[in-house]
Amino acid sequence: MKPNPPIIRDQIELPQEFPLLVSQTEGVSPPFQRLHWHDALEINYIISGSGYILINGSKRELVEGDIVLINSNDLHRAFETDGLVMGIIMFDPAYLALEQRYDTELLIPFRETGARFDNVLDRSNPELPRLTVLLEDMKSEFKRKEPHYEAVVRSQLVRFLAYVNRFFAKKTGERAGHARGMETIRRVLHGMEERIAHPWTLKELSELAHLSPSRFSALFAQIVGTSPMDYLIQLRLTRAVDLIETTDMKMIDIASECGFRNLSNFNRLFKGHIGKLPSELRA
Repeated sequence: MKPNPPIIRDQIELPQEFPLLVSQTEGVSPPFQRLHWHDALEINYIISGSGYILINGSKRELVEGDIVLINSNDLHRAFETDGLVMGIIMFDPAYLALEQRYDTELLIPFRETGARFDNVLDRSNPELPRLTVLLEDMKSEFKRKEPHYEAVVRSQLVRFLAYVNRFFAKKTGERAGHARGMETIRRVLHGMEERIAHPWTLKELSELAHLSPSRFSALFAQIVGTSPMDYLIQLRLTRAVDLIETTDMKMIDIASECGFRNLSNFNRLFKGHIGKLPSELRA
């Protein structure tokens, strides 16, 4: 049974008539540097550059040619290290319901990551370039939108998943042994998001997790990829960016709304993490 994670879900708007989106990103924007999850299934492939991704507490390096599978409900965040350009495909799993009548394991590469499949497909596998060709063809078809492109994109996606099943399933595998820890951190993240302006301390956060501060900090860093207090700053700055871009609120009110104790501290942290002052972003 699928768990109901407390951390707020990202709303991915997929067209109802064709629930699939293909896009390309350069770098990683602040909202996607935070842990997030969504119902859509996601395929990432690294066109150029490098970075790393954290999925359910497992950190993996990303280099040109890598292909990443992200299941619905996976907690994940990505980081750029050098000129990261990434292709992204998102789709509703129900989109392939008909195909699953005839191949019930079509979506197993997503459903059994950590057991039979890795989130980041084996880059030494000689079949990996074949998958990249399919993904590039999907991107090209989606961009041109010539007659019947939907059928071509769908067929290429099915071929992609069939080849992943055929060539990338592991003969043996172990499920991640930190499911309980994952749920503990989800609960804490939800508390942080729900009360983002609260002056959280490490002691308070560790009490939410029913762990000692040292054990909580180690578990949080393993799953989230940074310390609890650093992540709280990133979370607050992400909220601040959204308020700056979507409201006419005064900067001092945004700072207070996002949990910064004064405007100068807000400006300093914003400049250090975002690369410009809040006023420059609004301008």
